[in-house]
Amino acid sequence: IMSLNIVLFEPEIPQNTGNIARTCAATGSRLHLIKPLGFSVKDKYLKRAGLDYWNLVDITYHEDFEEFKKTIGNSKVLISTTKGSKLYTKASYEDGCYIIFGKESAGLPDYIHREYKENRIKIPMVQNVQARSLNLANSVNIVMYEALRQLGFPRMR
Repeated sequence: IMSLNIVLFEPEIPQNTGNIARTCAATGSRLHLIKPLGFSVKDKYLKRAGLDYWNLVDITYHEDFEEFKKTIGNSKVLISTTKGSKLYTKASYEDGCYIIFGKESAGLPDYIHREYKENRIKIPMVQNVQARSLNLANSVNIVMYEALRQLGFPRMR
């Protein structure tokens, strides 16, 4: 069964994670949350944003980034970042690949950037100091649907 793995590194805003979980449920994508989380998984805003989709989400919690890495083997990893040089539309997505998104306030730490330097992708934006990045949930959705398009929208109608 073809699927994508969406990875949120230390997400902070429950509404974003809830919206992403809902999109994962609707697309058959897996969601990975790397701790620490900036909220409780019992958070009312998280539940409200995900509505009644939580039971439909294939979700895995990881204690930290090292533990996450041990579980993925040699799978392809892409990191979505404003520091990327390759447009997300030019990346090649594979069945089962992992797409990592950083936390809302700080993105991804330098050690992850160094490890996946060749695998950094970005969503283009106008050069404007006021708009440093897009909303996390919107960014995930943009990249996820391009990956799914390249894979032929598996299991989707």
